[in-house]
Amino acid sequence: MIGIIDYGMGNLYSVSKALERLNVPYIVESDQNKLSQADGFILPGVGSFKDAMHMLTETKLDSFIHEQVAAGKPLLGICLGMQLLFEESEENGLTAGLKLLPGRVVRFTGMTKEGKRYKVPHMGWNELAFHQSSPLFDGVERGHVYFVHSYYVQTDDRTVLLASAQYDVEVPAVVGRGKIFGTQFHPEKSGALGIRLLQNYARLVERERN
Repeated sequence: MIGIIDYGMGNLYSVSKALERLNVPYIVESDQNKLSQADGFILPGVGSFKDAMHMLTETKLDSFIHEQVAAGKPLLGICLGMQLLFEESEENGLTAGLKLLPGRVVRFTGMTKEGKRYKVPHMGWNELAFHQSSPLFDGVERGHVYFVHSYYVQTDDRTVLLASAQYDVEVPAVVGRGKIFGTQFHPEKSGALGIRLLQNYARLVERERN
């Protein structure tokens, strides 16, 4: 069973509906006792990094996430949920993240090196380039996924970069280390490729449970 972590800032409906279509058992919960019964977790997110970290800290779900990851349970962050996995973000002032992966979150400049303006947020379909093998990519070939974000992750550690997209700069699109994963795009809104990725994550959670 997958626990969708409800801390007040997640795209809970679309994620839960995608899991329903895949016949994956799940709960949407903020109560730590109930969440702890899950075999793996999804951390969704829409909105401000600072507000999200405040909510996680206030509810002590930040400590819960660290405890569950330390216990070996898989975790998947989606969109803002992926960004929260990293060390810090410059959004609305420097804010510390969950520090599960190395890197920081910065805003698209909106200006190329050549001085040409481009639109922020990065919104719409963009192509993935895969850099490393991952259980999330089983049966997944290169394709397009759906992004909506004004901030992106910068990391000097290429080992956590599983797939990227180009939007003036290289945008980490899928990240991971061990059983911790993140997608900057919304897999539940990314057609067959995104749904397959979610299915692969659910299968990974099931394997780890056994």
